[in-house]
Amino acid sequence: MENEQSAVVRATGSMNNAAQEERTKFMADLEGITKIVQTIAQQKQGQSLELLAILRLLERLHQEIRDNFFQEALPDNRQALYALLRDIEMSGGWPYIHRMKLQALLSNFLPEPEESSTQE
Repeated sequence: MENEQSAVVRATGSMNNAAQEERTKFMADLEGITKIVQTIAQQKQGQSLELLAILRLLERLHQEIRDNFFQEALPDNRQALYALLRDIEMSGGWPYIHRMKLQALLSNFLPEPEESSTQE
């Protein structure tokens, strides 16, 4: 009996170690993606069309991941759904790609008010 319990504990520990290693690799992969995107954006600093292309790519990836992978991976029971919703709430909410409003974009082109100069 004791040997069986030890084997279960060792197997569980091995699974936890494997899961932890997989999580560590996953986080390293995400960090690598982040660094690549940031490096490209820095290289294209001041080049609005290239930066816009990066933003469009990120939006397209967001949509593809959501539609093709995330929705299929949604939980099928209440406990798992609760855990997912709690994680979303605790981790800062639903991922959202904010779109710049046209007014903010055009604010760079609006003429600044001229100061009235009085001649004396």
